[in-house]
Amino acid sequence: MTSEEKIRSAFENKNWQEIKVTDSWQIFKIMAEFVDGFEKLAKIGPCVTIFGSARTAETNKYYQIAVECGKLLTDRGYGVVTGGGPGIMEAGNKGAHTNGGKSVGLNIELPFEQFHNKYIDHNKLLEFDYFFVRKVMFMKYSQGFIVLPGGMGTMDELFEAITLIQTGKIARFPIVLVGKDYWGGLVDWITNTMLNKEHNIHAEDLNLFRLVDTAEEATEHIFRFYDKYVLKPNF
Repeated sequence: MTSEEKIRSAFENKNWQEIKVTDSWQIFKIMAEFVDGFEKLAKIGPCVTIFGSARTAETNKYYQIAVECGKLLTDRGYGVVTGGGPGIMEAGNKGAHTNGGKSVGLNIELPFEQFHNKYIDHNKLLEFDYFFVRKVMFMKYSQGFIVLPGGMGTMDELFEAITLIQTGKIARFPIVLVGKDYWGGLVDWITNTMLNKEHNIHAEDLNLFRLVDTAEEATEHIFRFYDKYVLKPNF
């Protein structure tokens, strides 16, 4: 369907038979994605998710940082989860795969741009039709989040994690933003406008994430977080 056809379809009145057939099948498809995801991801052990743009070139410094993050995480026994596509996602999987660690990809089927990368373990690739099901998998099976520069999807994933932690829906897992030049303006706006001017968040909410510049800083923040609880990945 074209964009205009989708808009017009949203305004159409549907009869009960159309609703029953269309929505019932959609419910079963959604359930199937949840069941498949739960069954496969429950077995992967402690993992850290790396978020970032699908459009980042291999020559970009953030691609190299994501590769290094994957290596450092797997050095300490953590698996790496990404969105399964190219760019930053590929880099994170590449770092884990080439270092002999667990490399997980939660790929989303899109009409453009997205295709799964070759560095995902063959038995740890999942394909999704629904963004919201995929996000549940990220949040449910990650013990930390490293967020590199990205677009709208990365912003969505970042704020999903922050919101769930802020509201107590998931545990207070560590969130690290990599790239002060990239994220600094957003953090300034959150501080100056969202907090100080409009009072829409609490000051302690700024402690829900850490802003760094290097792979070493990003992974060390996660390692220190779990050292505090005397928790290590289960080999």
